[in-house]
Amino acid sequence: MASVKTYSLKGKAGKKIDLPIQFQTAYRPDVIKRAVLALRSRRYQPHGVDVLAGKRNTAESWGVGHGRSRIPRVKGSGTGAANKGAFAPGTVGGRTAHPPEARKVLIERINAKER
Repeated sequence: MASVKTYSLKGKAGKKIDLPIQFQTAYRPDVIKRAVLALRSRRYQPHGVDVLAGKRNTAESWGVGHGRSRIPRVKGSGTGAANKGAFAPGTVGGRTAHPPEARKVLIERINAKER
């Protein structure tokens, strides 16, 4: 066991004390970095979107042969939304292309022997 001298507030040498066993381990910056990243990852909160976000409409594609793009369009008449593009990403009120998923694993774990 390693031991060190203690000093008073005035700078005079005092008694010797033994250091804990943790001070015997080698300096490992890679393990320290992993531990810090594991602690930081616990701050993250899962984010997600509603499964039906952008899909609550009657939009259906007209197919080909109408001289318009094949974007799904809202059904109906007499309403401002009729025949407007919907549902698809890139349209107003459409779903998000690649939304964040709440089931994604955000917390990084560290091995028991690396603690």
